[in-house]
Amino acid sequence: MSRLLIKLRHAPEDEIQEIRDLLKAHDVQFYETQAGPWGISAPGIWLKEEAGYEHAKGLLDEYQEKRYREKHAEYEALRRAGRHRTFRQNLLERPIQVVLYSLVAALILYFSISPFFPET
Repeated sequence: MSRLLIKLRHAPEDEIQEIRDLLKAHDVQFYETQAGPWGISAPGIWLKEEAGYEHAKGLLDEYQEKRYREKHAEYEALRRAGRHRTFRQNLLERPIQVVLYSLVAALILYFSISPFFPET
């Protein structure tokens, strides 16, 4: 019976390709499901046989730990060089998007806490 190994929603394409390559290199039988034309379905990588789940999960955990360390080191190098993305840069590059997201966050916060402060 098939078993879901990893959900791919919002995963970058380079990471997905590296996972495919890793599984192929270790002869793990898998298939992918796509999000579909409307993005409703859950994209993921599924193992064809549940018996190899622990092995595949171990490979995936090692890969994700390695990728985390690499990406974190890249970010730290950019930060030390002063080239990492900041809120100010985002605001200057996409002011409408930043303002809209901030308004949505404020609206959600308002509706979340307003029941605790009833009007008198």
